[in-house]
Parts: sequence; C-alpha cells; structure tokens
Amino acid sequence: MKEQQTGKAAVLGLQHLLAMYAGAVAVPILIGTGLGFNESQMTYLISIDIFMCGIATLLQLTVNKFFGIGLPVVLGCAIQAVAPLILIGSDKGVGAMYGSIIAAGVFVVLIAGVFSKIKKLFPPLVTGTVITVIGLTLIPVAITKMGGGDAAAESFGDPNNLLLAFITIALIIGVQVFAKGFLRSISVLIGLVGGSILAYFMGMMDFAAIGHAPVFHVPQPFYFGKPTFDVWSILLMIIISIVSMVESTGVYFALGDIVGKPITEDDLKRGYRAEGLAIVLGGIFNTFPYTGFSQNVGLVQLSGIKTKKPIYFSAIFLIILGLFPKIGALAQIIPEPVLGGGMLIMFGSVAVQGMRMLSKTDFTNDKNLLIIAVALGFGLGFNVMPQLFGKMPETLQMFTGNGIVMSSLAAILLNLIFNGLKEEPEAQLEIE
Repeated sequence: MKEQQTGKAAVLGLQHLLAMYAGAVAVPILIGTGLGFNESQMTYLISIDIFMCGIATLLQLTVNKFFGIGLPVVLGCAIQAVAPLILIGSDKGVGAMYGSIIAAGVFVVLIAGVFSKIKKLFPPLVTGTVITVIGLTLIPVAITKMGGGDAAAESFGDPNNLLLAFITIALIIGVQVFAKGFLRSISVLIGLVGGSILAYFMGMMDFAAIGHAPVFHVPQPFYFGKPTFDVWSILLMIIISIVSMVESTGVYFALGDIVGKPITEDDLKRGYRAEGLAIVLGGIFNTFPYTGFSQNVGLVQLSGIKTKKPIYFSAIFLIILGLFPKIGALAQIIPEPVLGGGMLIMFGSVAVQGMRMLSKTDFTNDKNLLIIAVALGFGLGFNVMPQLFGKMPETLQMFTGNGIVMSSLAAILLNLIFNGLKEEPEAQLEIE
C-alpha cells in the first residue's frame, strides 16, 4: 500500500513537472538567444536551469529555522527578469549579469525579515485580486500556445493546432467529470499524454531536441566566467527581485488558502529566504532568479492533492533531468498546442482560486468594489498594452509593463487609503 501511494505521488510529481517545464526552459532560451549564445552554451543554460529549479524547489519545501515555507510550491525562473538580464548582459557583459543576480539574492535574504512584516498589506481583498489577475494575465500565453506558439508564424491557428489543443482540453475535462480518485487528480497529465500521442500520429512531434542533447551534464560554478559587480546592474536586479517577492507573496497566500494553512510572518520570512538563497545559487551556477510558479497553483487546485510529497518528486525529477539532458529533452517534444490546452485550464483555475479568495470580501462596501475594479483594470489593461508607457524611462517601464505588479500596487495602496491596516479574520479551508 505504501509503495502504491509512493507511485501515485511520483506520477503527480511528473504532472507538476510537465506543467512548469515549458515556462522553466523559456527563460534560458529567451536570454541565451538575446545574448547570442551558441548551441553548447544554450545546452548548458537549459540543463543547469532545470537542475537548479529542482534545487530551488527543495529549498522551499524543506522547513527549518532559516528557510523553507513548506507549501506545495514549485520554483522556476522569473520571466520578468528576461528583459533586464538581456539589457545587463548586452551592455555590461555576462559577468555583470551574474554578479547582479548574486547580489540581488543576498539582498532578498537580508530583507526577508522586514518584507515578511507586510502581511497586513495582503488581506483577502488584495490577495484575491492579485491571484485573479495572475490567472487572467497568463491565459493569453496559453491561447498563443494553442495556436502554435508564435502568433507571427504563417502556421499560427492552423486547424491541426486547434484540433490538438481542444482535444487536450476535452480529455482534461472528461477525466475531471467522469473519473474519480487518483485518475481525476492526474487529469492534466492524461490530457498532455493523450494530446501528444494524437500529435505523433498526426506527424506533429519533433524529436530533434533529443538528438541534439548530450547524455550527461555536470553543473559547473561560474561556467561563463567570474562575476563582476556593477552598481546599476545590481540595483536593477534588486528591483526585479522585489517584484518577484510581491508575486511570490500572492502564490504563498493562494496555496495556503487551498491547503488550509494560514500563512504567518515566520512562514513568509522563511519563504523569502529560500528564494533569496536559490537566486544566489542561480548566480553562482550561471542560471537565473527564481520565484514561485503560478501555473502550479492551478494544478494543486485541480488535482485536489494538498501534500508536499508529489512536489518532492517533481524536484528530484528536475534534478535528474538537469543531469541527463537527453531525458530532459523528452518534455520538450510536447507540442505547443497540447501545452496550450493544458495551460488554459490551469491558468483559468488560478483565476478561479483568486475569485474564491475574493468571496471573503465585504461586497456591500462600495470602496472594496472600487479597489477590485481599478486593480483588475490596471492588471489586465497595462499587461495587454505596455506601450502605453513607452515614453517613460526604461526602469519605470519594467514596472508599468508588468500587469501583476501594477495590480498589486494598486490594490495595496487603495486598500491602505480606504481600509487602513484592519485585520481581517482568516477563513480556513478544511483539509480533505
């Protein structure tokens, strides 16, 4: 019986891995391409990124006095760091890029205690709004993948792409509706596997990534050379790290809400420290900053599994895939439309979780409705049209172009203005 439970946890862990894999490898691909890395450098970048995602997740799962929030959270590279890191790497060199990451990680560890005291700034009104915005702003990413991954490509929206995406969605819905127990909890995995099998028979599977990947790979500290420490680059990465901490706060509260665990100041402190330590290690091993992955919040909600055991398996699988790139490349062969179908449901689930958190808010208070309206408008509007602030300084645009950050700031500030720092009773969900 114990072996059976372990096997189920491993399969659930695999589901979490597949859910976050595309997002995890997107960051090194975008940065490596932006900096003109060659094939061997890209191979290292992707492999070490996957390896460090596993290490970062383990740090967050392991609870001790110093670090670890102990929630079923998966850590991956922060997408908001892409543009700043390309800017630093192009202007100051790769050494300055990794020096700024290490310094930002140290900064996060040092301010974790101070930042954890902002718990009162995140009542259900704020966290619910932010989580709803996170889910809604991620949905266009899923839609793009459903069409083929590149909206500018001639093949975008090809009927075969749409067929794959909608069959994947139908499989996930079918399993959620008709299956019970363990099968229901792995509905996303079944959808991804089923969609990929159909893609194979349609001749839409590309196995080139497996052929190009090496069999074994050893992580090396300072693979791209020694770090250098440029003041302005460090300040820029510190700003990006604070943005990531705000997003992670929303992820922590959402997961705490799902599993029925009230998030304390100490929990936040350990969570931030784990992220900071992961960022430092990312800089040392020449990968990138880490943050809690929102898409996995939706998966925890869908699967109904509220323990950390599957996430431990995810972390171990990520480490193995980072050491054996040829195996890791297997996850890369899942067609974009199939991933898009799965992501659409997961991101929608994140938005629904935010709405559930908002249900604890007093909607008879018109001021609360105004806070939600403005924060949603900022979050969705600025994310869709970042060019609105195109004439502003680049540093300011990094904030205004991120709908999640703008939504968070709007919700926090307006809540402070209208409601102050009043404590709200914490509604605790029952653990099934």
